[in-house]
Amino acid sequence: MKRNKITIVGAGNVGATAADIAATGELGDIVLIDIVEGLSEGKALDIAEAAPVRLYDAGIIGTRNWDETADSDIVIITSGLARQPGMSRDDLLAKNVQIVKDVSRKIAEYSPESIVIVVCNPLDAMVHAAAKITGFTRNKIMGMAGALDSARFSCFLASELGVSVKDIKCVLMGGHGDDMVPLPRFTSVSGIPLNELLAESKIAELIERTRKGGIEIVNLLGYSAYYAPAAGAIKMAEAILKDQKAVISCCAYCESEYGVGGYFIGVPAVLGKSGVEKIIELKLNKTERQQLEKSLAHVKQLAAKVDELL
Repeated sequence: MKRNKITIVGAGNVGATAADIAATGELGDIVLIDIVEGLSEGKALDIAEAAPVRLYDAGIIGTRNWDETADSDIVIITSGLARQPGMSRDDLLAKNVQIVKDVSRKIAEYSPESIVIVVCNPLDAMVHAAAKITGFTRNKIMGMAGALDSARFSCFLASELGVSVKDIKCVLMGGHGDDMVPLPRFTSVSGIPLNELLAESKIAELIERTRKGGIEIVNLLGYSAYYAPAAGAIKMAEAILKDQKAVISCCAYCESEYGVGGYFIGVPAVLGKSGVEKIIELKLNKTERQQLEKSLAHVKQLAAKVDELL
């Protein structure tokens, strides 16, 4: 039986960790590609040498040659500059647009039937760039953001409540940034509404920590998070490769949905073998709608800047 093929672009912290998680989960054969000589080759070899200890079957190679990536089922773009202390995600825009532009051209050339998951920042803008350059149908381009932000919110809630993270289900919307829109009204703990368990003031505090979750780690480490972002990307890849029809918050293309009007933005979506198979439309209240519109306005501004740079 032919294995799935997963290409991960960028062998830095996020890319290498994603490759490790995908290999351990036996999601398919993995190609780790980077422009830095020896980087992807060395990390791929290290991951491969762990297989006899951790007992998984997954081929993994590192390369600088795009020929090795041909006919991939999934391509995950992690390449790009990472945030440093004092930087916002938007500060990365100009340089990362050029990186994503070059990578997207290669993806379209070597894996024209693939589904693309973008991880680099500013996320919504980079998904917009990848979609324009590849020319792929919009259901086959998406961004990893909501999976990460949901995980952060769930982590903070579990810690506050003293419950298992497995029991928490939450939804986030909007752009991947300080104006993301966590939705406590649609968040539950083993089916119990969140507002039955926590005061509004505490929920607001945890929402704010979630919005600042990325920079909290940057300030602690001096560079961007990578364990949770990599896990979020592979969760999405697994849902697609296994046709799970999983509902995952992610950056997806919306036209009439939520009145977005043709932009990529964070929404709850069904992920399966075709990529984004459905956008789930929630009935937002006035406050939630206002928050989403504010976030969308920022996404539109970034998309316009991307168009100028492409």
